[in-house]
Amino acid sequence: MRAFLASSIGVACTAALALPLTLNPAPARADRVGSADGSTQSLPLLPLGGGGLDRGAAMSSGAALGVAPRSVRPFSLVGVVWDDASARLGGQVQVRTREAATGAWSAWRDLEALDDDAPDPDSPEGAQSRQRGGTTPLWVGDSNGVQARVSPRGGSGVLSAQPAGLPSGLRLELVDPGRGPATVARPLTTDPSAEPSPEPSSETGSETGSAPSSEASSETGMEEPPADLSASPEAPQADPDDASAPPEPEPSELTPEPSTAPPLELPEEPPNTSSAHPYTAPRPRIVTRAGWGADEKLREKGHRYTKTVKAAFVHHTVTGNAYSCSQAPSMMRSIYRYHVSSLGWRDFGYNFAVDKCGNIYEGRSGGVAKAVQGAHTRGFNTNSMGIAVLGTYSSKKPSSKAVKAVAKLTAWKLGLFGRNPSGTTHLKSAGGNRFKKGTKAKLRVISGHRDGYNTECPGNALYAKLGTVRSTAARLQGR
Repeated sequence: MRAFLASSIGVACTAALALPLTLNPAPARADRVGSADGSTQSLPLLPLGGGGLDRGAAMSSGAALGVAPRSVRPFSLVGVVWDDASARLGGQVQVRTREAATGAWSAWRDLEALDDDAPDPDSPEGAQSRQRGGTTPLWVGDSNGVQARVSPRGGSGVLSAQPAGLPSGLRLELVDPGRGPATVARPLTTDPSAEPSPEPSSETGSETGSAPSSEASSETGMEEPPADLSASPEAPQADPDDASAPPEPEPSELTPEPSTAPPLELPEEPPNTSSAHPYTAPRPRIVTRAGWGADEKLREKGHRYTKTVKAAFVHHTVTGNAYSCSQAPSMMRSIYRYHVSSLGWRDFGYNFAVDKCGNIYEGRSGGVAKAVQGAHTRGFNTNSMGIAVLGTYSSKKPSSKAVKAVAKLTAWKLGLFGRNPSGTTHLKSAGGNRFKKGTKAKLRVISGHRDGYNTECPGNALYAKLGTVRSTAARLQGR
């Protein structure tokens, strides 16, 4: 989720972050309209310690922007957005929040620029004028106070006294997921080891000026070595990107909405023995959008599909690990609202999500068994699916239940389209920072986000588990 160009910067390296924070609350922009079961507060980021500079002058001069400490309506997820989706952040964003139950303020935590989990540049969704730039959202739980600061940095990527300007329209988004519907699916929470520890972890932010932990400093040793793609077996069917194959059609036009009410969850189901593909796997239990309480009025109507599913990209949401699995439906509603109402996407970005207890959630609407076009891997959203593991896994290892759930999900979904989880495939790039537009990239059928885009996602610790995911998924297909 985090591009290298927007990686976290040491918080002790600048005097800009030491600017005094005024105690006068910043005036709030009118809140966006939210449903009765959720809402978004939108607060403009204004000059902090800027000597009375107006906002435009502050941006051109490099003065820090932010939100002074203030009380707000309850919220559980926070992010920062700006007007132009193509504009780079060019700065460091930090927030701290006040816990509603105790009144305690958190440490300062970084929010990373989000430009890699996104619609393809030339897609109808990517071309929408309402799309905005933004950071990764952070799950903070029940909170009622917030403080934020944004410090620009120069073109070298180092915070400086004379930095370039920040993007216009910077504002803080505070998302309340609401209580959800009265009837929702109950997530399985039977793995005590998967629950968050009482101590704050480095994955959810650190105190300003603190040194990196030894666990974080050893991340590079956890990454899976680059794959020798030429030695990997291809899936048994012909590759549609092969030069001898006919060109792929563009994603279909919007299809109408289903008329029947969906169930709260889809139970486990044996493999389809009548399938045309010889290698299939059981469908795992999936909590549907109705099961986690998606407000279907938020998203755009209709669905967009691609021709097939040739690859699965695995992500982490970088929302932090301080959540219980019983909170996962609230996290899903929060991320959904942030993707649609704050970033201007047509729907939830990922096709599926997995929590630390191994619960699988339907993400973008359109049918769990169909080739729904998502907004998860910039440049490769056609003929692929995106799976996001809820949490941050740069150094913290994902739970075994989460890893197994990803394997079960990929074995089933890729099996529907005859894909070998241990194989490779070709996808045509729609444009990104790793593969130029039009490039036919050879990728693993189960890839990490970083394989298609220069990004830290899905985190070194989760990326190191993808070999296990591939072998388990292939075994579940009977290979």
